[in-house]
Parts: sequence; C-alpha cells; structure tokens
Amino acid sequence: MTTAQARQDLAVQPTPLALLLLGREADTRSERGVECPGDLPSPSDPDLVARARAAKEKLGEKVFVLGHHYQRDEVIQFADVTGDSFKLARDAAARPGAEYIVFCGVHFMAESADILTGDDQKVVLPDLAAGCSMADMATAEQVAECWDVLTDAGIAERVVPVSYMNSSADIKAFTGKHGGTICTSSNAERALNWAFEQGEQVLFLPDQHLGRNTAVRDLGLSLEDCVLYNPHKPNGGLTAEELRNAKMILWRGHCSVHGRFSLDSVNDVRERVPGVNVLVHPECKHEVVSAADYVGSTEYIIKMLEEAPSGSKWAIGTELNLVQRLANRFAADDKEIVFLDKTVCFCSTMNRIDLPHLVWTLESLAEGKEINRIQVERETADFAQLALERMLALP
Repeated sequence: MTTAQARQDLAVQPTPLALLLLGREADTRSERGVECPGDLPSPSDPDLVARARAAKEKLGEKVFVLGHHYQRDEVIQFADVTGDSFKLARDAAARPGAEYIVFCGVHFMAESADILTGDDQKVVLPDLAAGCSMADMATAEQVAECWDVLTDAGIAERVVPVSYMNSSADIKAFTGKHGGTICTSSNAERALNWAFEQGEQVLFLPDQHLGRNTAVRDLGLSLEDCVLYNPHKPNGGLTAEELRNAKMILWRGHCSVHGRFSLDSVNDVRERVPGVNVLVHPECKHEVVSAADYVGSTEYIIKMLEEAPSGSKWAIGTELNLVQRLANRFAADDKEIVFLDKTVCFCSTMNRIDLPHLVWTLESLAEGKEINRIQVERETADFAQLALERMLALP
C-alpha cells in the first residue's frame, strides 16, 4: 500500500493551516505568509544598492517608501520616512500624489495604510510573508465567538472593545462596529480612559501585556481587575462570574519579541552594567515593566535616548534592529546602549523584508508591474476607519 493510499484509508487530509505554513496556500486575511511570487535577485548581488536606487529614481514622485523602525538597515536607507506603524500610515495618507506606497513593515501595517490612503493609491508589501504573530493571535472568528460569550454572560452591552494598532483589519473593523477604538502604545492610557467613560468594562485586543501594563501602571487598576481570555478554551477559560467582575478582559496574545524579555534579563543587565538605566516597551511582561526604570513606546524610547546625558548607560528592551541602530547613532555622544537580553532577538517576520525583496518590488513597479498589493475589503475598511477616527479624536 502506498503512502497516499494509506492516507486516504485513514481519511487524513492536510489542514488549511498546514498547507498555509507550507507555503502551498494563501490566506489574505491572515498575517501568516505565503511564498513570494517573483524571482528575487541574489542576496550576494553587489549591485543591489545601485539597482534599488536606480529603480526608486525612475519611479520618482510615484513611489513613497515607508520604513518601520524594526527594519534592517539595508532597507531603512531607502525609506522616505521612518517611524512606528500608525505614524507611517498617516504619513502615507499625507502623500496623496504618490501612486505606490511601498510599506517596509508587516501585513497589518500595510492594511492600515490602505485604509487611510486614497482609492487611487496602491499599497505594496515587498514580501507577503512579512506578518505579525501577535496580530495572528486574534482572528475574526475567535473574536466573534468571544463576543457571543460576553453576550451570554450578560455583559456585552457594557463592554467597550479597545484594539491595539497591531491587529488585522478584521479586528479593527470589529472594534469600530462595536463602538470601540484603536490605540497605540503611545496613547493606550487615553484610549482606556475614553473607553471607561463609554462603558464599564474593556475587552483589550490582542496584546495582553500592553493592556495589563496600561491598566495597572497608568490607570491604577489592580491585577485582580484583569482576567485573561484564552480563545483556545471554552468560554475563554473563564466563568460568567469572572467575566462580570472584571474591569479589563485581556486577550491572550503577545509580541514574540517583547515577550522574550524576563525579570532575569533585567537583574542580569544591572549586574553586568553598573548604573544602567533599563528602558523597555510596554509590550513586555508586567514583571519586566515593573522592574524597569522607564517604560514607553518606540518613539518614547528614541526620544529618551536623544535627551539622555553624555556618559549615561542604557539597556533597551525592544527589537534588536532598532537597538543596534540607536547604539551606533549615539556612540559618538558617549552613550552606552546595550540590548536588554543576552539572546539575539530580531523580529523574524519583519526581517523577511530584505534588500532583494525591496529591489524586486521597486524594479517591478518601475516596469509597470503591480505586485503584492494589499487591499482591504470596503465594508471592513469602513468600520476599521471608524475605529481609527475615534482614536484620532481622543482628548
């Protein structure tokens, strides 16, 4: 009996997720990647920089390249602007004359750019496999089921959803449809204050750590006020009473990069670097944030280091590409900047966008070939934009 016959006899079929991870299927609603459809230039091609520069010059004002802070230096050098995800999406919206928005980031960021830019603008992601594991931890189906659980518990009418920018367009649309708002790591406190003015409880998606840290550190809630909803367990692993008594219903999601930092990381760096200031992103675990000296968004981290005195020492808990870039930038100012953990920790999906992908993208566009366009379905985009507009209107 052949393997194929045995599989047929056992009624074993590859699941959609298995096919997706093998690169044999595509899910445009997922952050999980697919195979690149183009023929990439070799990474060893010595002319890659010149080719990228030539293609970008040929496109001229037709192209606007966005570079997220966590991108490789080889990619960042071609960005017209750099920043966090929402800043870049707004920068794209402020350039209506650009026909192509090349977003060197991840899938949910390109979706946000498509939502905020004009219908005649085309948002392009150089590698469709550049996704976000955190965003994938909350699917539209899971969140709809969660809302059914909240409805059965009799609390849905008093729950306001607040979704982190690091979420899919589907989740942003759910948030807009149910009266909620989007937040960034910079304005999460304002978003939660607004939400508690609208209702009695908050469903925070998809990053449990940002939600917990903001609620406890900034709003003064207790850890007991927060419960963790696990979409892989019946009723989220919570009783109706636990749901009714909670102030913050946190989704069981996290950032694979920031989640790696531990209390041991903080204690170890304090021993290795006497007098060090520990500065971490609020996507880190609560015990890490509690042990740090300073906590803030990517933009906050950059600003703190810009204003830091010469001779100061800093251990940074965020993505390694950015930390290395900041260490090089401020070395001449005698600011010692080290990575919080001993383990190398790049954002693996963000790093999928490399120079060969960028060259292929720019050259394809310069030749009139439209590739890897990210488009959000109209109804989804409308509800997602409603949630984003509520964020922009926050006091």
